[in-house]
Amino acid sequence: MVYNSPAQRLGPTSRRLKNTQTHYKTDSYMSVTIKTADEIAKMRVAGRLAAQVLDMIAPHVVPGVTTGELDQICHDYIVNEQKAIPAPLNYHGFPKSICTSINEVVCHGIPHEKKTLRDGDIINIDITVIKDQYHGDTSKMFHVGKPKPHNERLVNITQECLYKAIEIVKPGCTLGDIGHIIQKHAEANYYSIVREYCGHGIGKVFHEDPQVVHYGNKGEGMVIKEGMTFTIEPMLNAGKRHVKLNKKDGWTVTTKDGRPSAQWEHTLAVTRDGVEVLTARPDEPFYLA
Repeated sequence: MVYNSPAQRLGPTSRRLKNTQTHYKTDSYMSVTIKTADEIAKMRVAGRLAAQVLDMIAPHVVPGVTTGELDQICHDYIVNEQKAIPAPLNYHGFPKSICTSINEVVCHGIPHEKKTLRDGDIINIDITVIKDQYHGDTSKMFHVGKPKPHNERLVNITQECLYKAIEIVKPGCTLGDIGHIIQKHAEANYYSIVREYCGHGIGKVFHEDPQVVHYGNKGEGMVIKEGMTFTIEPMLNAGKRHVKLNKKDGWTVTTKDGRPSAQWEHTLAVTRDGVEVLTARPDEPFYLA
């Protein structure tokens, strides 16, 4: 679930890391929590649960199903099978347990009993699970029925943007490096990057610092440190980057031009020499059994 405030570029920190939970600030408006090994272990559990929800719901994403039905299936699975909590439910008033964003909906689509999926649709299902007080946040694109070639390309390039960003995450890289590689790949393929919404730090708190924007310049922004946990969740539009918020529900974000949008998301933990994808699924190259 994306953070709905524009990110600001920040400089590096000089505070040394410790084995216990550490906070450091790069400016008065940003405080990043460095997670301990025990905390990351709990986040690993929450992340695996979130990933399992996406695998579980996949066979149900078919023409004729409603997003309200998908929400109920996920809710029941999280609560009854996983003995966990669906984080979006009642989060700042969000009324459902998952986000379902179809076609031109960029993010935060609200499931509804009257919203029926049609052949050729694309849908992002965004899952956040709380287990033992820690969050796991991930999302995935699904094709409904037979994929449309233009949608298939958008979905694939968006996933590639996420994967390329994950590959460079390690101590010493910057948030600008992450944004740059996403922006470069998206724009090279003639897609635009949504700038009003971004990835975010995560742990006991659903949305915390840092804000992880999906555009930027190499070498700029906060320097990544071991023990940081955050999401990367690029949103690419087939048309122009501009979006609008539905003022009636206060949540649903759509492209202004009505063109399709796609998003993929993972929660990451920065390790001593690289990164662990806490929400990886078994069909992905960085999945750790």
